[in-house]
Amino acid sequence: MKRALAAALALGIAPALLAAGGLVDAVRAASDARNFALAEREIRTYRATAGETPELAEALSWLARGTLDARQYDRADAYATETRKLSLEILKRSGGGGTALETALGAAIEVHAQVLAAEGERQQALAYLKNELTTWRQSPLEPRIQKNINLLTLRGKPAPPLDVGHWLGKRPPSLAALKGHPVLLFFWAHWCADCKAEVPILARLMRHYGPQGLVLIGPTQLYGYTAEGDATPAAETLYIDQVRKRFYGALGDMPVPLGHRNFQAYGCSTTPTLVLLNSRGVVRMYHPGAMSYEALVEAVSDSLRGPVPHA
Repeated sequence: MKRALAAALALGIAPALLAAGGLVDAVRAASDARNFALAEREIRTYRATAGETPELAEALSWLARGTLDARQYDRADAYATETRKLSLEILKRSGGGGTALETALGAAIEVHAQVLAAEGERQQALAYLKNELTTWRQSPLEPRIQKNINLLTLRGKPAPPLDVGHWLGKRPPSLAALKGHPVLLFFWAHWCADCKAEVPILARLMRHYGPQGLVLIGPTQLYGYTAEGDATPAAETLYIDQVRKRFYGALGDMPVPLGHRNFQAYGCSTTPTLVLLNSRGVVRMYHPGAMSYEALVEAVSDSLRGPVPHA
């Protein structure tokens, strides 16, 4: 499918005609290629035939994110505003959201806040996010909003404590017990391909920095399902442990705190999320998404004030 989308973009052909995933995949592919005119055309065509749907709102949100990444801030904010308005109208009309609408509305909030911050209005961005957090408390949007607050505020602050009441593998220590050691928190999910792809990078990192005192902890949580479908907490816990042993074995005896409270406290709506604490328990880095070995080395070596390895 990726090759078909790339070919379509190269030829200027509407990728929705080729993408099995429909409008959202088409707009996302066009936005990733910075072909915003094509993405807009896809949206207009869809809207004229299918009307205003959750899929349309999600597609608009990808256009907002794409233009934000391209630093077209006015354009990104306009798309975010349109996404938010459409999402709320659909919510009011239907009485329910679903994943597409949650994704769209969360992205609209995120993009507007990031535009404000990028334009130097950091306090205004924080005030906006805190207001949204109050509005969407106890909803699926809460972790995503908290993530964006953390992006603006968590660095340089003491790390929130970890809930270590339930775990897989080695029993995790509290963060207080790890004072004197830098700590890398690796938030992952059993379904997350990007998390699995991060494993060899982290294993390589720990081979160098583990002997220098770096501690790796990998919080995860239950999602209510496994690869086989919906699952009870007991069945999903067993499944997560199987995934841990199969795909995360290269990380050795990495403790795995299990529970949603850690994801809420750190605002982890993205997996993986990587959080680096210095030896005093202060957050030095908060990074939603995967990281390269080189980027992690830079962050960790800076925290340890040690040499940068090239191996």
